[in-house]
Amino acid sequence: MTQERPLLNRRLAEFGTTIFAEMSALAARTGSINLGQGFPDTDGPEAIREAAVRAVRAGHGNQYPPGPGVPELRTAISEHQGRRYGLEYDPDAEVLVTTGATEAIAASLLALLEPGDEVIALEPYYDSYAACIAMAGGTRVPVTLRPHDGAYRLDLDELRAAVTPRTRLILLNTPHNPTGTVLTRDELSAIAELACERDLLVITDEVYEHLVFEGEHIPLASFPGMRGRTVTISSAGKTFSVTGWKIGWITASPELVAAVRSAKQFLTYVSGGPFQYAVAEALRLPDSYFDELRADLRAKRDLLSTGLAEAGFDVYKPAGTYFVTTDIRPLGSGDGFAFCRALPERCGVVAIPNAVFYDHREQGAHFVRFAFCKRTDVLADAVTRLKSLQGS
Repeated sequence: MTQERPLLNRRLAEFGTTIFAEMSALAARTGSINLGQGFPDTDGPEAIREAAVRAVRAGHGNQYPPGPGVPELRTAISEHQGRRYGLEYDPDAEVLVTTGATEAIAASLLALLEPGDEVIALEPYYDSYAACIAMAGGTRVPVTLRPHDGAYRLDLDELRAAVTPRTRLILLNTPHNPTGTVLTRDELSAIAELACERDLLVITDEVYEHLVFEGEHIPLASFPGMRGRTVTISSAGKTFSVTGWKIGWITASPELVAAVRSAKQFLTYVSGGPFQYAVAEALRLPDSYFDELRADLRAKRDLLSTGLAEAGFDVYKPAGTYFVTTDIRPLGSGDGFAFCRALPERCGVVAIPNAVFYDHREQGAHFVRFAFCKRTDVLADAVTRLKSLQGS
């Protein structure tokens, strides 16, 4: 080809292959333990997997399901929000099923942004946020969470100062990936007041809602004035260890759902029909399932956090999610990229450099993220390997 114009849309020029693909390939090539990408190494509950099998065999969802999602799942999502948080949503007008939370985020931003609109996001942030804002023609405005007293904190004054006349919405993630921060009731109340005062929309990514170890998960939509201006996003992948099913959803006012659906219908239209029926059953599992999941992951968090501290890292023990952030400077390195690319050869473990989650790369240069959503024996092996760093 002789065209001088680049093939890739200029909005996406800054986004290459994701760091997750690079580091997972490195793990496979070196035979290392992959604590980089956030997926479990065990499957979800057998009863839910069998529900998917039954749906396939019964012909439920093998053809195009309804665009908004199968009624059984939309009803289960509505019931879940009411039972857990006292939020009542009409399953026919206020629930939309998506291809994972990633599509929910993309469709929401594509629907709600005009070119030039500003989007405030808490930095560090999941890398798809930046790409989706760019695809929608928006301008991202990072507000940085900074470490303080062993945890990452939001500066509410900095958040307020970031709002300009061009700000269209705030994109929140709580529990927060990668820092593990769980925003408090007071913080969420202040964000709600700011959104109402400045007439802002808010998109909340709450996929780790059931993985909270300290504090509590409180949906922003439950605060005064927020139900009509909040798009709440969640998914089945993290809660039920079925990340490959890609079943997500939004709950919002009829007007917001209609707007997001207008964009979503031209992305995937529909997907995962049989899995939707299975997730409907999953959302109705007894409280004991969610309690046991949380207890299991808390124990794994503590195992890995203790091992990382003994290996010489400074550790920021997460209040939620299944990631732990560490500072590598005590190990003599300030370059997370170089550290993570060398780590497989040094001790046979793969991690993710947090700098990929920052616009201000220097803010995250010396932080590295590890995932603990793995079997206990795998984490114990990883801890043993990581401790060898002290002698290398």
